[in-house]
Amino acid sequence: MNDEEPVGKLISDRLLCPDSDSPIWGTVVAVQANFYRVKLESNLETQESARGLSGRHFKPAQFLLCTRRTRLKKIGQKVMVGDRVLVEEADWQDSRGAIGKVSPRATELQRPPVANAQLILLVFALEEPTLDPWQLSRFLVKAESTALKLCLCFNKCDLITTAQQQQWQQRLDKWGYEASYISVKKQLGIDQLLSHHLKGKITVLAGPSGVGKSSLIDALIPSANLRVGKVSGKLQRGRHTTRHVELFELPEGGLLADSPGFNQPDLDCIPSNLAQYFPEARVRLQQGNCQFSDCLHRDEPGCIVRGDWERYEYYLDFLDKAIAHEATRQQQPDQESNLKLKVKRLGKSQYEPKLKTKKYRRPSRKVRQQNLQDIYQTQLEEEIEDQL
Repeated sequence: MNDEEPVGKLISDRLLCPDSDSPIWGTVVAVQANFYRVKLESNLETQESARGLSGRHFKPAQFLLCTRRTRLKKIGQKVMVGDRVLVEEADWQDSRGAIGKVSPRATELQRPPVANAQLILLVFALEEPTLDPWQLSRFLVKAESTALKLCLCFNKCDLITTAQQQQWQQRLDKWGYEASYISVKKQLGIDQLLSHHLKGKITVLAGPSGVGKSSLIDALIPSANLRVGKVSGKLQRGRHTTRHVELFELPEGGLLADSPGFNQPDLDCIPSNLAQYFPEARVRLQQGNCQFSDCLHRDEPGCIVRGDWERYEYYLDFLDKAIAHEATRQQQPDQESNLKLKVKRLGKSQYEPKLKTKKYRRPSRKVRQQNLQDIYQTQLEEEIEDQL
């Protein structure tokens, strides 16, 4: 070591540039504006590098506030909550860094934007607001379309009688679902929900506003301190208290994503797949086949799905909305790719960022001449008006 080099500089260099042989991996737990809050994975080598020469009392940061590398932005690589990312140039003193790589995603949700989720916790209230079977079915269909595991949970069970709860249990059995009944206010059923369903998973919390999602998170994770809104008296709807998606660490392991509340999720599924999102219809399709392979289970002859089951009217309603959404989507132009395939020497191919065609395309000679004619015509009209 050079005696003339100050020790403080060595400490700073070690903190800003940890050992390159120890990659720093973490999970994005919050996204806001252009910054990403990353929870670091417990890695002994990384933590030893973070300690550096700063002494025993230095405690490595568990979270880093990161930006996204420019190269990721150029290729259109988005960073979502739940992504497992590689952090580069970690500044341990200021708890900052830069995201240099995003691992391939096991799952990806667009609404809410969460990656690598394993479970959807769908929360509804039995009262205040009153449970609406049509709205519940719409959320169930949306949850089924994600291909994630589903956990249905009913809050405010203390506001109904035991007989009413049994009626809902019997009704859901016919639908093909089992539910957990809890009361956040009375602290009923929360421990069982945490230990049996949420432990060790990345869970997305969904449901309409006002059913107690934020209160449930406060009960599961007291350190979350979320804002809780009251239910509107006239509309019997909750006020939106969640503004952005964020992952909260559960005390027994796992992460819970609180998503902004919305009253009616979009039915953007393919119409021919809609029947697979109804357990009642799936059972019928497993027992046999419809006469036509493209049957939509409306008025086609030889349909085995059409029949006397409670939510069939909901299916027809959702089918009309899915068909309308599909027609609108087909009328829109395809999104332009942000990558181009470039063949280099020895026949090697490589994808590179592609500039937006319309933004950077040079105008044709015909367009330039038309523009000049328009300018000349405008100037001529202005001269005539001045003479008059």
